[in-house]
Amino acid sequence: TIVKNQIYVKRLKIMKRIMFFAILAGSASAIIISSALAAGMQTVRKTNTKAPRLVLQITVDALRGDLPTRYYDRLGEKGFRYLWDSGTVFVNAHHGHANTETIVGHATLATGAHPSVHGMIGNIWFDRTLGRTVYNIEDDRYTLLTAGAGVDQDAEIDSTQKAAKSDGRSPAAIMVTTLSDELAIHTAGKAKIFAVSIKDRGAVSMAGHAGKAFWFSKASGEFVTSNYYYQSYPEWVRAWNATQPTAVYSGASWTLLDKQENYLFGDADDRPWETDLAGFGRMFPHPFGAADGKYFTTLLTLSPAGDQLTLSFAKTLIANEQLGKDDVPDYLGVSFSSTDYVGHIFGPSSLESEDNILHLDRTLADLFSYIDEHVGLENTLIVLSADHGSPEAPGYLNELGIEAGYVEPKSWDKQPALSALKKEFDIDKELIVGYDHPYVYLNRDTIEQNKLDLAQVEKAVAAQLIQFEGIAQAISSSALREGNLPDTPLIQSILNNFNPNRSGDIYIVFEPHWFIRDFDGLEVTSTHGSPWSYDTYVPIAFSGMNIPAQHVMRRVQTVDIAATLAAYLGIKPPSGSVGVPLMEVFSDSEY
Repeated sequence: TIVKNQIYVKRLKIMKRIMFFAILAGSASAIIISSALAAGMQTVRKTNTKAPRLVLQITVDALRGDLPTRYYDRLGEKGFRYLWDSGTVFVNAHHGHANTETIVGHATLATGAHPSVHGMIGNIWFDRTLGRTVYNIEDDRYTLLTAGAGVDQDAEIDSTQKAAKSDGRSPAAIMVTTLSDELAIHTAGKAKIFAVSIKDRGAVSMAGHAGKAFWFSKASGEFVTSNYYYQSYPEWVRAWNATQPTAVYSGASWTLLDKQENYLFGDADDRPWETDLAGFGRMFPHPFGAADGKYFTTLLTLSPAGDQLTLSFAKTLIANEQLGKDDVPDYLGVSFSSTDYVGHIFGPSSLESEDNILHLDRTLADLFSYIDEHVGLENTLIVLSADHGSPEAPGYLNELGIEAGYVEPKSWDKQPALSALKKEFDIDKELIVGYDHPYVYLNRDTIEQNKLDLAQVEKAVAAQLIQFEGIAQAISSSALREGNLPDTPLIQSILNNFNPNRSGDIYIVFEPHWFIRDFDGLEVTSTHGSPWSYDTYVPIAFSGMNIPAQHVMRRVQTVDIAATLAAYLGIKPPSGSVGVPLMEVFSDSEY
């Protein structure tokens, strides 16, 4: 089988080169060769006759592409190293969209589509029909099964959820199918499909429309779900929650795994730009406080404890739902969130982030060991990636002589340039009514009342905004619709994020290393959400099922993951998928 695959891939390499020159020449033969490439891919797939019993899709929130190997000498053998040493790793992988936020990346990984197609253009957006900002997966038709488990406004640092007017959650806003949906369709609903995360949007997006999702409630300290998925909890969920899994952390602290002098950032604890949330502190040990403390469960998510809780629940799910126990492939999505929360509060180049990666390595090793015992790693297809990367803290960059800073969108409408523009348009009200990252929303009612041309106002405001400190690009939606913009990677990433029914009036791109800092009064250290490489750069690693051990240097995109999984499973790709199968996963090759 391996020899046959190598022969087929060599043929594909030759055909790809011919295809390249045929396209340059405008030859009709390009169509013929394209068909041959597709046939060649199918031939490679046919030689892999053994189907996985379990597809495990791991998403590590904010795992920038360099973070898994930054501390490689201190990782264990069975966590990240299991993937990096025994699997196919794409070391130059990027998201192709501009707004690198949590739901945007998760939905892209799940669907193989860009946000312009899957519709999740941001963690929040302004719904013009409802006349308010909405949270990406809110759905008032479906309530949580646990009363009082909705967002605790006082103890919630994840401020994007505050846009939600209901604690109901569903995948209805995802406009296309996911890989897990296609697996359900292909198997006549026999595949068991689940997803687990601390974040609701991390679980809901990976479970898709046909699966079942569970997430952590900071209000109740339990894993919960909505009645979109169940009318009542399975007994094993009740039993797990009844053990009060967070109680073990009461009165405890997050402490270092190793001696502080052994860390790369061992001499860099207690940085002045780090955020001290509710007494959690800027240096080790970080106390969680008592279980009845106002911020207790929130502080757990700001540490490796969040991932440990996710792991415990996922293992219980695997055992009780009997995943991977028959010949029908099952699917489990696990999204680990602590890396993201730690990065927001302390920055990725911090002692806290370093220790969190070492903890995460142990968490992954524990998960792989459990799956090996209950399913067999030889029967499990694993893919690990991230929803987005992670920017450095401006304070850290400033220390190294790199310019970085913060912007304040709330001040834009009061700037003299926009005041003059309002006078020119005879507008005596606010011209900018809101900023839901990354979009500026204009006062359309006033624009209509003054009988102004929306496209003209958009472009005029964009021309002023681009002159503000920290703004690199301000692109009007009318310009995106017209399609006369320069064909550059940056513009293409903005187009990949543009959905005319959900996107705002002007897309804002901050200068590299410039960020929004204020989230409802909480000053965080760093914030992702840009098209720059530190936010788009993520790992992609496939392992298990005799996938060859190799590191691939060519640039690939995250939309390719769903296409690769679909090809491996022999099912059709998700309905909005634009990715292509990563051929190296099927055979040991470089091309």
